[in-house]
Amino acid sequence: MNIIFAGTPQFSVATLEALIASEHRVCAVYTQPDRQAGRGRKIKFSEVKQCALGHDIPLEQPLNFNSADALATLSDYQADLLVVVAYGIILPLSVLNAPRFGCINIHASLLPRWRGAAPIQRAILSGDEKTGITLMQMDEGLDTGDMLAKVDYTILPEDSSSSLHDKLSILGAAALIELLPAVEQQQLQAVAQTEDEVSYAHKLSKQEARIDWNKPAAEVLRAIQGYNPWPVAHTSLNDATLRIWAARSDQDSSVETAGQIKTEKNRLFVACADQYIEITELQAANKRRMSASDYLSAHKIDKLQLD
Repeated sequence: MNIIFAGTPQFSVATLEALIASEHRVCAVYTQPDRQAGRGRKIKFSEVKQCALGHDIPLEQPLNFNSADALATLSDYQADLLVVVAYGIILPLSVLNAPRFGCINIHASLLPRWRGAAPIQRAILSGDEKTGITLMQMDEGLDTGDMLAKVDYTILPEDSSSSLHDKLSILGAAALIELLPAVEQQQLQAVAQTEDEVSYAHKLSKQEARIDWNKPAAEVLRAIQGYNPWPVAHTSLNDATLRIWAARSDQDSSVETAGQIKTEKNRLFVACADQYIEITELQAANKRRMSASDYLSAHKIDKLQLD
């Protein structure tokens, strides 16, 4: 088949690479326009663009598909299928209907749970026991299309959004390659989503990542894992921001004041509502990420209070 691929961030790259390595032909890659990034506001290519350039694949970066030229360019590729993974641009019906077999999207949740922008993070923050990926036939709604395949993944206690992102990216790529013969032979078995099980994974904000130490330890740990790598769970120490990158449970339940620090043998513990957790990696304002032990070597913070 002639396949157009549309995606932008790192999550999309595993699928693009799998398609390139397959028997099918990636006739074009669509990704979002280049944007400024970082303190220097330098132009940054998306990870998908870098991959496409490395394989000398025709590249398109329209702002949207509102113009006749954009639609004509897409139609000229005469694609059998459009594969979409975290593209980030809304596709109108004219685009969805352009390829012979329509458009297939890889979504990082077990739909209809966690439709929307941040399914990986919301699964961890909500304490879900499992998540996975869903391949669906795209329609005009937000992640509302009929489901073509699902792959479950059991969330491990140590999983962060960062690690889960990488695992689901690989699962999605493998599931798509397995599905393609059925696409080509028109033997897909689509299943409609059940509306009574729908939940939405709204965008993350920096404000919601502020740690509430009055919460139970399990909830605080989920926040630390769920907001890694962005926007990163944070708190305040002596009126300065302290970002918490990693932590683990501690069995000591003899807590007095939520947010109080306890240090023992170069280890850093913080009291939550019901027990302590151990902070293992953190980042002080304007400093690099470091282990808690390295931080404690230069800071005496025993019995201080986090806000």
